[in-house]
Amino acid sequence: MINERLEYFRDNYEIIGGKKFMAPAPSAGHNATLFNFGRIIMNYMEDNNIEGNVFTDNVDLYLPDGSVFQPDLTVIKSENSEIIDWIGAIHGVPDMVAEVLSKSTKQRDLTVKKDTYEAVGVKEYWIIDPYMRCIDVYILKDGKFSFEGEYQHYTRRESEQLNESDKANIKYEVPVSIVPGLSVNLNRIFRWSM
Repeated sequence: MINERLEYFRDNYEIIGGKKFMAPAPSAGHNATLFNFGRIIMNYMEDNNIEGNVFTDNVDLYLPDGSVFQPDLTVIKSENSEIIDWIGAIHGVPDMVAEVLSKSTKQRDLTVKKDTYEAVGVKEYWIIDPYMRCIDVYILKDGKFSFEGEYQHYTRRESEQLNESDKANIKYEVPVSIVPGLSVNLNRIFRWSM
């Protein structure tokens, strides 16, 4: 029993295509972005009596194809909660995953991890870039990710420099398709960069 539990106190790594990749510690901007986003989703779900769980960083996700990822944010609705091993890891396909890009993981997040999440059937995938302050949203439709849009956060100073036409096209709210009624304001996710 003790040896089984010690397995969970290991170095942070992911297994992608049978190869082990170390998961580096996140930057302050990465961490703040992730914390803000996770808190927004969890608070909304609690306030609206939507059952489910939100996990951030360092929770192993064992996918059906043999990949082991540590998504930055994982959302599992109550009807899918049997995939959670509360003293271990997540074994199965979550409802939503978000990856916050870092220089060391960006390429994997945009390619092999995105392709894997699509292939195993993750319903919603967000790629959050804390450096560019933007979010790309993908929704699974007919077994393939459909690009739903890119949402760009502008600081006050940046938005003042935009022309009226560009200002009119800014999308300030990002809908979360798996959580009915939830739209996330970009200012709340990237509040550290204001």
